[in-house]
Amino acid sequence: MYQFFVEPCQINLSDKSVVILGKDVNHIRNVLRMKVGEELNVSNGLDGREYRCGIAAFEEDRVFCELRFVREDKVELPSRVYLFQALPKGDKMELIIQKAVELGVYQVIPVEAKRCVVKLDDRKAAAKLSRWQGIAEAAAKQSRRAVVPEIKGVLPFAQAVAYAAGMPVRLIPYELAEGMDRTRELFDAMAPGEDIGVFIGPEGGFEAAEVELAVENGIQPITLGKRILRTETAGMTVLSWIVYQLEDAME
Repeated sequence: MYQFFVEPCQINLSDKSVVILGKDVNHIRNVLRMKVGEELNVSNGLDGREYRCGIAAFEEDRVFCELRFVREDKVELPSRVYLFQALPKGDKMELIIQKAVELGVYQVIPVEAKRCVVKLDDRKAAAKLSRWQGIAEAAAKQSRRAVVPEIKGVLPFAQAVAYAAGMPVRLIPYELAEGMDRTRELFDAMAPGEDIGVFIGPEGGFEAAEVELAVENGIQPITLGKRILRTETAGMTVLSWIVYQLEDAME
């Protein structure tokens, strides 16, 4: 079942109709080649509901749909998870965003750390941000998320630490962190509903001074085991643990 995102005003519950606009019109008609009567899902990105529709008619710039039923899909995690990802080399950020969205992250905040090789000027940052947001939207559709996670603008490390200040749970994988028992304690203490921030370093990791700043501000170091993971692997590992912890707690 294909998933699309619309603005709340495009869903009319009183007359059970939905209008799809924008680039999705061409995708539905010319790429997917869907026909009148076929079903699709839409979400308004706000209320966590799945709106099941049947295509009623096509116009040049819109698709008219008949609303068939509404379901509380509950596909979102019971906590908002924020991934603070230090800028990696090449196009790794695209893979990281895609997989993070599939795993349920609420927001991705690119971070400029001391050991980041990539440096983005304002022009490049704007282009990258637009592309990254498009990747997030495509991943949200593919994984049938109820929301499209926001990709924030790049923040220097100190500003990222400040941005996370109000989150009850804040974690930073670090190779010199205490053993797995302490990490397990931190995960076991997670409760649904708490905002969670995860800081992932670049190739080469965070500098000791950055970890010290994080710890001074209440961010907890954790270990990911005895092996050194790539930056694109570390975040997915932590997010997978969080998904297990939160969804197991809701069973």
